[in-house]
Amino acid sequence: MVASSKLHRAQVMIGNMLPYETLLEHILKTFLASEAENNTPYDDVRKVHRVAFVVYSSNSSLCGGFNANIIKMMMHALEEYKDLGKENIIIYPIGRKVAEKVDKLGYQSAGDFTELADKPNVQECINIASTLLRQFAEGEIDRVEMFYHHFKSAGSQILTRKTFLPFDLQSELDEDKERDLTTNVVTKKAQEYLKKKQQKQEKKHEEAKPLNDNFIVEPDMDTVLGKLIPKLAHLMIYTALLDSNASEHAARMVAMQTATDNADELLRELNLQFNKSRQQAITSELLDIVGGSVNN
Repeated sequence: MVASSKLHRAQVMIGNMLPYETLLEHILKTFLASEAENNTPYDDVRKVHRVAFVVYSSNSSLCGGFNANIIKMMMHALEEYKDLGKENIIIYPIGRKVAEKVDKLGYQSAGDFTELADKPNVQECINIASTLLRQFAEGEIDRVEMFYHHFKSAGSQILTRKTFLPFDLQSELDEDKERDLTTNVVTKKAQEYLKKKQQKQEKKHEEAKPLNDNFIVEPDMDTVLGKLIPKLAHLMIYTALLDSNASEHAARMVAMQTATDNADELLRELNLQFNKSRQQAITSELLDIVGGSVNN
């Protein structure tokens, strides 16, 4: 009942935040993919020498395989990057369970984020995102990945491994298979069409022009990206936290319901066994009494 009550509130929060964050991420990434003049370092794919993980778990147990699954996914990722060495892997453990596992394995932890798992805080997410953006821009880390449960429904939570930095522009464009004429969201086909059209115009006029002209940027590119990129970064961290929080309560509600059902079933079996034993004892006593009467 407690998990169910908490789940309702968490579900409302993630339901309000997720559409905004998803659309902002789509808009910004398609914008970066289509603009040849952007000079942001955050979509720079480079060879990985140092990596950071942001891993979301819970502070308490009794939530089924919620923590075990996320730790298992983290272990697979650590196995992939084992050639870098433990000193080149830094982990942001949001939740006590994953923090304990990181300490046990001997990996470098970025700090204590135990309280954040129980009480999602926007300011703390902004601090984490700002730190990661600065380290990536300065070359201290070459890749950042997030591991969390995506809340689909009360009965379904999807393990998710997502690249936080550098921005994965290609996969964002590949998501749209066809152009929906009822929407104004830019898709991969639309971008390809604009690029081909621009190239034809360049051949006609024999002049050097920008790759695309479908975006009008005011006041300038650096100002827009300087505002949008940090905003998207902290929203990605915060939305994943809300996702994980809702998934935790859903997993705990299902686990506790299953435990209650199992306990009720066990109680029924024990009651049946007790009644059978009691009836057998009564029958034995009656047989003894009858047998004694006959003998007398």
